[in-house]
Amino acid sequence: MSKLISIGKILNFHGIKGEVKVGFSAGKEPLLKTLKKVFIFQNNVKIAYDIESVRFHKNFAIVKFKQINSINDVMAIKGLLIHIEEDTLKSGLDTDEFLISELSGLDVYNLQNEKIGIVSGVGENKATNLLEIEKTNGLKFMIPFVKEWVPVVDIENGKIVVNMMDGIESLYTTQDNQQ
Repeated sequence: MSKLISIGKILNFHGIKGEVKVGFSAGKEPLLKTLKKVFIFQNNVKIAYDIESVRFHKNFAIVKFKQINSINDVMAIKGLLIHIEEDTLKSGLDTDEFLISELSGLDVYNLQNEKIGIVSGVGENKATNLLEIEKTNGLKFMIPFVKEWVPVVDIENGKIVVNMMDGIESLYTTQDNQQ
């Protein structure tokens, strides 16, 4: 089985027949509609739950699991995270989509196809995700993770291409382990 990824949280019961109100990231409605099975960790034990139905109300998903039939059953899983297999999540992605976690460790090339380093991390600010790039000399800098700056992401071949706009490297250059 592949790695498990959290996709939502059980917030409360909905009605009296065992439906649960689930919080999830915006835009994931199509993925939730296709799911047949999820995993929930109860007391550090992974338990599979079969999905009977999914509908949406306001900004929440209303999910009915086959194994949950009352408010009391819901209370045992209230507040817990819902997980799916990473492979299931990946199969629902478009060809130009990928998981942020797949970026760390990728080789980084400039537009002239010269290797400049690796992706050492992914951060975020209010506007966008940021790629932290560690150059081959150990210096690090960050760039916005947008198409204008990162025109090519090739997960299959383990590389990305960045547009090193004039001066960007010197603006964001830091050195770890300076003494």
